[in-house]
Amino acid sequence: MVLSLLMVASASIPFALSRGMTELYFFNNQLLYMTIGLIVAIIPYYGVSLRTLYKTETQFLLLGITGILLVATLFSTPINGSKRWLTLGDFNFQVAELAKLVMIVFVSDFVVRRSFEVRNGLDGFLRIMLVVVLITILLLSQPDFGSFVVILGTLFAIFYIAGAPYKHFLALGAAAVGGAVLMVTTAEYRLVRVMSFMDPFDDVQDTDYQLARSLIAFGRGQFTGVGYGESVQKLSHLPEAHTDFLLAITGEELGFVGVSMVLILEALIIGSAMRISYNALKRRQMRMSYTAFGIGVVFIAQTIINAAMNMGAIPTKGLTMPFFSYGGSSMLISLMMVALLLKIYKESPEIEKSQCRYY
Repeated sequence: MVLSLLMVASASIPFALSRGMTELYFFNNQLLYMTIGLIVAIIPYYGVSLRTLYKTETQFLLLGITGILLVATLFSTPINGSKRWLTLGDFNFQVAELAKLVMIVFVSDFVVRRSFEVRNGLDGFLRIMLVVVLITILLLSQPDFGSFVVILGTLFAIFYIAGAPYKHFLALGAAAVGGAVLMVTTAEYRLVRVMSFMDPFDDVQDTDYQLARSLIAFGRGQFTGVGYGESVQKLSHLPEAHTDFLLAITGEELGFVGVSMVLILEALIIGSAMRISYNALKRRQMRMSYTAFGIGVVFIAQTIINAAMNMGAIPTKGLTMPFFSYGGSSMLISLMMVALLLKIYKESPEIEKSQCRYY
């Protein structure tokens, strides 16, 4: 988070000045988001018991609230052509980030409550798919293809470790790939992104502009970077460099060393989440184990997708890097996820063996 503040400050100053804002406008916003996130993270850590969280009525209440908020976004004011944000006074909240956390908790409870169906037939998949399809329709209506991919991938990962049969994964994987191809080929902007990814320098002035500038930034940075604050690409070359392409500016200014530091710190967070999941698994606290695992998978997916997008390994996609990219909703929900991880870590050893089936 400290690295995030440093790099947001450096990357956003030219953009802020070009829009008539104060130099540290985005730095101050990011710091405010972090402060609010730390305060809001108190809710899952102190205010909600894990026993209550895994009750069926709590699950459907959270799903209902998330669904209502996702529907409400469809009537919000478009930002950059998408209706992904709810305006709350001076703040914009991206409901898809909340959906990730709610779906992790819901699926973690579902695969334990319906473990026989998950392991022995398609019933488990079909039941959960009813919920997933509704969430998918709402996400793709915004449109938010990136969040849809992360949520679906996390669901698959939890079902996999819960013991779902391989043949179901092959069938659903084929259906998912077919659906993804269909969505790419039927939406012109998605098709343009895929085609520009194939050759990032064949149309530098138009469709390849962002990706080409990102790769140039990494190329300039080499091993140790050109120096903090010395980026050229942030000078209105790489649009809104403080958001999805913050890692590219980090690569230009701090080089391979700086990018490696960011990715190592992300890996430490992910490794910690998986360790917490494993410890809960050893105590047979299956819901808590799957929840921690799901959070780790979300962090893995977003880190890999954001880094790969910046480096030209996959088509460009609007997904933030956890705790690093500029964005209030992502920072808020990521901190709530960490609070939930810390709660599991703290309470897991204290739960009596006779009570583990509830967790």
